[in-house]
Amino acid sequence: MIPRLDPYDRSAFPDVRHALRDPDGLLAFGGDLSPERLESAYRRGIFPWFSEGDPILWWSPNPRTVLFPQALKVPRSLRKRLRKQTFRVTMDRDFGAVIRGCAAPRDAHGGTWILPEMVMAYETLHRRGSAHSVEVWQDGKLAGGLYGVAVGGAFFGESMYSRATDASKVALVHLCERLTQWGFGLIDCQMRTEHLMRLGAVEIPRDELVRRLDRLCRLAAPATPGRHWDDGREHLPLLDGNAETL
Repeated sequence: MIPRLDPYDRSAFPDVRHALRDPDGLLAFGGDLSPERLESAYRRGIFPWFSEGDPILWWSPNPRTVLFPQALKVPRSLRKRLRKQTFRVTMDRDFGAVIRGCAAPRDAHGGTWILPEMVMAYETLHRRGSAHSVEVWQDGKLAGGLYGVAVGGAFFGESMYSRATDASKVALVHLCERLTQWGFGLIDCQMRTEHLMRLGAVEIPRDELVRRLDRLCRLAAPATPGRHWDDGREHLPLLDGNAETL
C-alpha cells in the first residue's frame, strides 16, 4: 500500500527511496495541489501525475530523465528551421494559453492528465512567480510552447505542445538558451521519451537527482529578469555556441 499524505502538513512526503518499482516511481497519494505542497515536492524530486477520477498521485521514477541546458543537441533540420526566422518567442506572455494548449487532447479520442484542478494550481504558481511559460508565435498566432516550475537553480519541465511543426522544440531551444545564461543547473524532464533523448536528455539515478536538487534548489534565484520572465520583447530563437549539431 502506498501512503496517504497528511492533509495538514504540506511539506511532508515519504522518502523517495520508498517509491514503488511497479508502477515505477509511485510514491504516495492524496494531499492537495497547493503552492506550498507542489514546491516542497519539486525540491525532493517528486511531481504529481494523475487522471480524471483518480486521487492525486505523487511520483518519483528511477532513473530520472534530465536535460542539462548547456548540453542541448539541435538536429540539423531544426537548425535550418531556426535560421528561417519564421518564429518569435516570448516568456510568461500568456501562461494560461500555453497550459491550456498543453492540456488539450492531442487527437479526437485522446484524454489529458492536465485536469482543470492542475491548470488552476499551476496558474497560482505562475502568479507567485514560480511557474513559467515559453510561447512560440508564428504570423502573430500562438503556435506552441511549454511550461514548468523554477525552484532555485532547477527548472522542472511539465509539458509542451505544438500547433506548427517544431514549435515545441523551438520553445525548448529558447528555454535552454535562457537557463544557460541565467545559471540554471538542470531541467527535470521527469519521464524518458525518445524525442527528449535525441535532444540531449540523459537518464541519471534518482539518488543523484536528489543530491543535485538539494544543492540547486537552495540557491538564491538565478539572474532572471525578475519574478516573471516577460521582458516585453519578442525574440528570435538563436543558438548559442554550446548547442551541438547532429
